Amino acid sequence: MLEIAVDIGGTFTDVVCLQDKKSLYATKVPSTPQDLAMGVREGTIKVLHLAGGQPTQVARFVHGTTIATNAVLEHKGAVTGLLMTDGFQDTLEIGRLKRSKMYDLFLDPETPTFLAPGRRRVGIRERVDAQGNVLMPLDEDQVRQAVRTLVEYHGLQAIAVCYLFSFRNPTHELRTRDIIWEEYPELSVSLSSQVDPVFREYERTCLAAFDAYVRPNVVTYLEKLEGELARLDITAGLQVMQSRGAITSAQTAAEKPVTLLLSGPAAGVMGGLFAGEQSGFKNVITVDIGGTSCDVALVDNGRPTISREGEISTYPLRVPMVNVNTVGAGGGSIAWLDTAGGLRVGPQSAGAVPGPACYSLGGENPTVTDASLVLGYLNPDYFAAGELALDVRAAHKAIEEIARPLGLDLTAAAYGIHRILNARMADEIRLVSVRQGYDPRQFALVALGGAGPVHGGVLMQELRIPTLIVPRSPGVLSAFGLLVSNVEHEHTQTYAVRGDRVNLEEMRRLFDQLEALGREKMRQDRVPLAEVRVFRFADMRYVGQAYELEVPVSDRLNPQALSTIMQAFHDKHQQVYGHSSPEERVEFVNLRTVHVHTLPKPELTVDIEGVSLDEARKGVRPVYFAESRGYVDTPLFERAGLPAGACLEGPAIVEQPDTTVVVYPGQVCTVDTTGNLIIRIRGEGRDGI
Repeated sequence: MLEIAVDIGGTFTDVVCLQDKKSLYATKVPSTPQDLAMGVREGTIKVLHLAGGQPTQVARFVHGTTIATNAVLEHKGAVTGLLMTDGFQDTLEIGRLKRSKMYDLFLDPETPTFLAPGRRRVGIRERVDAQGNVLMPLDEDQVRQAVRTLVEYHGLQAIAVCYLFSFRNPTHELRTRDIIWEEYPELSVSLSSQVDPVFREYERTCLAAFDAYVRPNVVTYLEKLEGELARLDITAGLQVMQSRGAITSAQTAAEKPVTLLLSGPAAGVMGGLFAGEQSGFKNVITVDIGGTSCDVALVDNGRPTISREGEISTYPLRVPMVNVNTVGAGGGSIAWLDTAGGLRVGPQSAGAVPGPACYSLGGENPTVTDASLVLGYLNPDYFAAGELALDVRAAHKAIEEIARPLGLDLTAAAYGIHRILNARMADEIRLVSVRQGYDPRQFALVALGGAGPVHGGVLMQELRIPTLIVPRSPGVLSAFGLLVSNVEHEHTQTYAVRGDRVNLEEMRRLFDQLEALGREKMRQDRVPLAEVRVFRFADMRYVGQAYELEVPVSDRLNPQALSTIMQAFHDKHQQVYGHSSPEERVEFVNLRTVHVHTLPKPELTVDIEGVSLDEARKGVRPVYFAESRGYVDTPLFERAGLPAGACLEGPAIVEQPDTTVVVYPGQVCTVDTTGNLIIRIRGEGRDGI
């Protein structure tokens, strides 16, 4: 049995193939922006050849796609119209009184008016009150005329409908969709009552509009990809990754394509979670360092933290997503001097083209990769398994341009670039841990991405994290994460009631409705309902607060359970904000269910016998370490040759095709039976994990 996963990046498309849950094959092919499906096809053919398998043996095909994200960032989505309650049609443009740059006097508008400019927004006569009672019937004739005008004069391809309080009573939105399809059966329609049935009008409007904007692109792409797979004789149903770090069928994803936005980083987190659990760690912090950015996420007791209030660019995006903090810091980040002569690194990046100076592709700016080459961390003859030879002289020349104005020698400037980058990434780790009430010393750090294992050893020392885990293939771990993700579906409904006024029977009824929706999604994904676990949650806050915290809810709702929920909220508030007020009144805001189907996980192992440690050794290279105050002749090892149980004392360098692992002085690296590298500070064990 073969399982294939494909993750499309800006430069490369990563493809992995799992054979019988035991053997893993991986490859990279250039991404094909002009036709992304072609890159997927080429990578699939290549990985099948590596595995020696046939297309008919593929039982699962999972895909992480950026098609929705690209449509938004590049403003290349569908021509979209927006129908709203009369008088509220400018909600999308008015937005909220929030500014991402508080003191910027020339700040551009931060509302996504490009989704539906004023000429494509129409107010419809209808009105439902806050309790769901109809105050004014829907003007059906106006709906027909508005849609005809939008289609005939503006070339409409998709339409979003967002009426006031439709999350209480969706009747008018449902009838509007029927009318639209009577006039234009092929027109794509997104209803806010189905996309996001939760209060806060601006956020709900944005999400419905985003869903409509990306829907035609997503549906067309998924249909084309399914056609490519069929031509390859792959009959396995296509599955795709969602932003919350779970997979679903392509059919289900096409019903709500906005859930695919920002799904890219989620796969890497799931891969890091699997690697951590393999080695016995349920509490991990993943740090994914690529060429342009660094993505950091926290996994608490085997579950990644989920954000409800994300954003894309500067626009609100209220979909559940893995809480990933991103900073412009990676191997391609450019070092530069500010007007005061201070050294800065990033967020500008050299990208893949022209790339760092050492790539010899036309880049001249000094980058982190150039600094790594100067410091000796990278092998110029074995970068990307030797497919790209690095120009040491070009790297030296680029770093010298920074060193000279600073009055530093070449090594000091290169090390300074690393120090600055590492400090920025350490701050991002603090944001997902300390700022959320978690002690990073109680977690293991999982380094992934091409540059993650170079910097991971410094980060663990900076934050006093006792353990660093380097998975077997960190460079393609995002693709592998697709294969170890669960099938999950989440449904939310507004329930605005004070804690002392809760009607338990009404709460049970709402949870039952949400669970019925979840079961239907699982049926669409062909999941046996007997294997589905259901989790209940509530968003709660103190009366008068503007934002909420999520707490678990028991399956058995009774007065005692309600008291437990209240206490859970106080405890959560204490953890996140450092204080709580048990004497204050609490209110419910939303109810939520999450349906989870856990798929069988791979059982990857490494050859316990393997070769000897001496045979894996491939030479010596001078490498700079601050602890040694200079360059040290450092042993080099080929990772593929390291047997399980092997133990390396730093300083040491472990090389593999997709990354380089730096074991710093004072650290000890061992190979566990799963093939993960476990790096600890000498003399420290697993205390606190």
